[in-house]
Amino acid sequence: MNIAVVILNWNGEELLKRYLPATIAYSKGSDIYVADNASTDNSVSFVRNNYPSVKIIQNKVNGGFAKGYNDALKYVTADVFCLLNSDVEVTENWLDPISKAFEDMSEAGIIQPKILDLKRKNYFEYAGAAGGFIDQLGYPFCRGRIFQVLEKDTGQYDDTREIFWATGACMFIKKSVFNEVGGFDEDYFAHQEEVDLCWRAKNAGHKIYYVGASKIYHLGGFTLSNMNPKKTYLNFRNSLFSITKNLPRRKAFLIIFIRLVLDAIAAVRFIFQLKFSHFYAILKAHLSFYMHFRKMYNKREKANFILKYYVVKSIVWSHFVHRISNYRALVKD
Repeated sequence: MNIAVVILNWNGEELLKRYLPATIAYSKGSDIYVADNASTDNSVSFVRNNYPSVKIIQNKVNGGFAKGYNDALKYVTADVFCLLNSDVEVTENWLDPISKAFEDMSEAGIIQPKILDLKRKNYFEYAGAAGGFIDQLGYPFCRGRIFQVLEKDTGQYDDTREIFWATGACMFIKKSVFNEVGGFDEDYFAHQEEVDLCWRAKNAGHKIYYVGASKIYHLGGFTLSNMNPKKTYLNFRNSLFSITKNLPRRKAFLIIFIRLVLDAIAAVRFIFQLKFSHFYAILKAHLSFYMHFRKMYNKREKANFILKYYVVKSIVWSHFVHRISNYRALVKD
C-alpha cells in the first residue's frame, strides 16, 4: 500500500522548520509533498533549499483547505493520500499501523490515527481526538473531546474501530475514494469539509476507521483558533451545508429547522457572554446558508442516504443539560 504524505502549507515556514524533519525521518518509503497555497513567506524556498527529497506543488491561489487539497492532489501519485497539517509532529512508525489497517480491512476508505495535544502530550487534541462522530442534529464531536472538554489519554481509546468522520489534521484516504466522491467541497473553504467528505464517502458505501496504534501530536489553532469568530461562522454555516447535502430531503428539512432554532439560542448566549463578534458570526453564517441553499441542495448525492449516521440524539442536551463531558459516559459501545 503506497502512501503519499501531503502537507498543505500557507505561510508556514516556521512550522515546516519545526515539524518537517520528523515527518521525513519517520516516513521512510513514502513520498512527501508540500502543497503550497500561494504563500507569501519563504516556505517554498526553505523546503527546496533544505529538503530536496520533498516534492513541492505550488497552487496558484490560496483556496483554503478544500480547494488547496483538491488542486494539489491532482499531481500526487499514490494508493493512499495522507493529508497532514503543517503543525503536526509525527511519531516513529506512525505509518505502519495505518498501512496494515488498509491491507487488513479492504472496506476501509478513510482512516485517522490518535490525535494528541502537542502542548499537553497526555491529552487528546481538539481536532479529531480519538475519532469523529455527529449527533442526530449534525453537531460534530469526538471520542476524547466533547465541545471544549478534552480527555486525558490513559489508553482508553487504544483500539481500532469504525467512526463517522476523520480529522482533516491527519486523514488517510484512498485515492480511488477521494476521486469517487469528488474531493472536498470548495464552497466550504475551511472547517467541517472533512465531515462532509466522510459523510459522502459513507453514503457511497465506504467505511471510516480510527487506528489508535498510530499517534501524532497536533499543535492546533495556527490558522484559526477554536474561539475565532471566523471559525464560528464557518462551523455553523458549513454544518448546515452538510445536513442539506447528505440526508434524505424530509429529514434534512426538519433538522435544518431545529438547527436554526438552536443556533439562534447559541447566538443569544453569546450576547449574554458579551461575545458580540460570535453573535454576528452566527447571523452571518445563517445569511450565507440561505444565499447558498439552492446551490447546496443541487449538490445532493444520488447515492442511498445512510439513516443511522449518529450515536446520540443531542450532544448539546447531553453536555449542557446533563453535564456529560466524557464519550464513554455518553455512548455505551
